[in-house]
Amino acid sequence: MLKVLKFGGSSMADAKQFEKVKSIVQADPARRVVIVSAAGKRFSDDHKLTDLLYLCYAHLKYGVSCDTVFDMIRSRYMEIRDDLGLKTDLETEFAALRKKMDAGISQDELVSRGEYFAARLMADYLGYDFLDSELWLKFNLDGTVDQEKSYEILARTASGRRVVIPGFYGTMPDGSIKTFTRGGSDITGALAAAALDADVYENWTDVSGFLMADPRIVKDPLPIERITYSELRELSYIGAQVLHEGTIFPVREKNIPLNIRNTNQPEHPGTMIMESFDETEESLDGNFITGIAGRKNFSVITITKNGMSNEVGVLRRILEVLEKYQLVLEYLPSGIDSVSLVVAADKLRPCQYQLLGDIQKMLKPDSIHVTEDMAIVAAVGRKMAFKPGTSGKIFAALGENGINIRMITQGPDELNIIVGVDNKDFAGAIRVLYDSFVK
Repeated sequence: MLKVLKFGGSSMADAKQFEKVKSIVQADPARRVVIVSAAGKRFSDDHKLTDLLYLCYAHLKYGVSCDTVFDMIRSRYMEIRDDLGLKTDLETEFAALRKKMDAGISQDELVSRGEYFAARLMADYLGYDFLDSELWLKFNLDGTVDQEKSYEILARTASGRRVVIPGFYGTMPDGSIKTFTRGGSDITGALAAAALDADVYENWTDVSGFLMADPRIVKDPLPIERITYSELRELSYIGAQVLHEGTIFPVREKNIPLNIRNTNQPEHPGTMIMESFDETEESLDGNFITGIAGRKNFSVITITKNGMSNEVGVLRRILEVLEKYQLVLEYLPSGIDSVSLVVAADKLRPCQYQLLGDIQKMLKPDSIHVTEDMAIVAAVGRKMAFKPGTSGKIFAALGENGINIRMITQGPDELNIIVGVDNKDFAGAIRVLYDSFVK
């Protein structure tokens, strides 16, 4: 068995966190490939090393001395090394980096050094080989990852070895360093797991998996023990703070289980994400709602026209108007002679009257009405499709608590039930659904 592990910035913040990482890795001989982020915050007012490296580059760009910032970065890593009694020659490494900065260095290469130094230290501490991401993670000229080439190189170079890999960066065809966007170490970890056909990809952070609702709204929400990739995508889209789709695509593509774990509570099983789960395991879980999430501040454009349902090409023409104004259509509830367009209010506001004018001119509708200050709340669950009356229970629970439902929509896969409520009822709606179906 092979487990690929990725540790986030909070897990790399100082020597004590390094010790926790080592205990986790050593607890399971299958944990042979480790991807790390740059050192994160040690306390609330502390700095992430990546932020300091971006600041360093800004100083260089505008001809301002970055000595103080550079010394902070160097001191953090040397402190970790010395506290752990390691022998990594950081002095020579930082001297070479400083010389390169003075001669001219790209922003991507400079900010990638946070992960580079973290991985060098972690490899030394674990007694693993250091495997630089620039050796295997290859980008195409358009900035996308060359998966075939990257997978082949990593499978060959990491085979039979215990390695630590820096996250966040790889190389362009000309050999220059290129970084991912923020959160790129998650992508590196997923790519490594996919390249090596790992049995499990463990993503270690500072939370024990995902929660069933926002803890800022619901007090002490239960953790999500198991969730499918489809449910994760639904919750992410509707506003839950979960992994971005791009960070999980490589492992989903190969159907590799993804386990979100907490470095500070390693005994907690966290959240397991898979394409599907065994029916026997499913029957043990009494909850048929996996998670509840939502977002505020939508506008709903409702267009009514007698005979609209018999008119060919209406939706296409409406969507062309939205495209003209670069508006993303979030949801599209419809009736026989009406259609509602749910869009982000802040995106609609600057072009609202021009857009309504275009629709009026094109469709000559009986009426156009804009409802503002709308919030979207979704109950997501793969098992809702097998529970008759779920929709009715949701509507009844909201109604009994005085929350007016302004809009209802549900996908054909019955993975979610989405309701529109007034902004002022947003938090209340989430609490009512959680209390009614989870507690």
